[in-house]
Amino acid sequence: MVANTEYVYVGAYTGDKGGEAEGIALLRRDPGSGELTRLGVAVRTPSPSFLAQHPTRPILYAVNELESAGTVSAFTVAEDGGLTPLSVQPTGGSDPAHLAVTPDGRFLLVANYSSGSVSVHPLDPEGAPGERSDLLGLTGSGPDAERQAGPHAHMVVPAGDGVLIADLGSDRVWRCRLDHSGRLSPAEPVITAKPGTGPRHLRLAPDGTVLLVGELAATLSWYRPAADGTLALAGEVATSTLDGQCYPSEIVTGRDGRFIYVANRGPNTVAVFAWDGSRATLIAEIPAGGDWPRHMVLLGDHLYVTNQQSHSVTTFRIDPDSGIPTPQGVPTVEASPTCLHRWASISIR
Repeated sequence: MVANTEYVYVGAYTGDKGGEAEGIALLRRDPGSGELTRLGVAVRTPSPSFLAQHPTRPILYAVNELESAGTVSAFTVAEDGGLTPLSVQPTGGSDPAHLAVTPDGRFLLVANYSSGSVSVHPLDPEGAPGERSDLLGLTGSGPDAERQAGPHAHMVVPAGDGVLIADLGSDRVWRCRLDHSGRLSPAEPVITAKPGTGPRHLRLAPDGTVLLVGELAATLSWYRPAADGTLALAGEVATSTLDGQCYPSEIVTGRDGRFIYVANRGPNTVAVFAWDGSRATLIAEIPAGGDWPRHMVLLGDHLYVTNQQSHSVTTFRIDPDSGIPTPQGVPTVEASPTCLHRWASISIR
């Protein structure tokens, strides 16, 4: 048995979405050096563009980002990182783009991007998702006629006793409650962003601040609790200083909370912000090392960035004092990557 072996799963686009991947790929990560080694395709499944895991069971979940009829798939994880199909369920919407498991392991939540809805799937004791217990449809639109003609749920996040939903189409972050039967209460806007912001992904700070990336406005904004129970805009900054179109995709916060990282598609950069708890200040903008950086994760002292259109994953080592990433080694070749998910503490016998 080899202790402290770490695996990283790679979600990707397959041919049905114009990608070149075969399914979910498996990488091995050296925790000390940060080096990634490709082990091959863990399982074949259509366009598993985002991944999540059960909090206590060896189960990995993936959305299947299909336009006509989206699905969510569950896989049993073996000690060697291999994946065995467990269950596939329709989400009731189109182009599911994000998913999350509630902390108690009872429900799987899925954000259906194109149809603007969130589905709830009860999980059995083994972690297998069942038929939907609810499908919550969102409402609203924004000023961008092409991208905001209707609601577009892009992220769903369990938060305390509620659920937050980033809606790119309506320029809102919605909040609702999930009851014990798996039903969602009517959604109420907790954040009403500036028109044309396009909320994509968010992160929660320990003090209740919500950090939000606006894909259409190319902004990082932060919101604080207001007296009426909503979240009020407390500040905003551009995610890139370079000319041309910019579509920020992912936001990551450093382990000690002093730095924020935003991936920028278009300029193909990673923006680094110093965060003092009340204000984000851009301190660096570095090349992502590839084309169309869609997702990234921070593991230990290393930042890993998926470059969807150049078919690679870039490794950066982060300076603990300055917070600035430095490229390390050569990018790992990986077809059409869209998501990275670390699976730790799996041993090889």
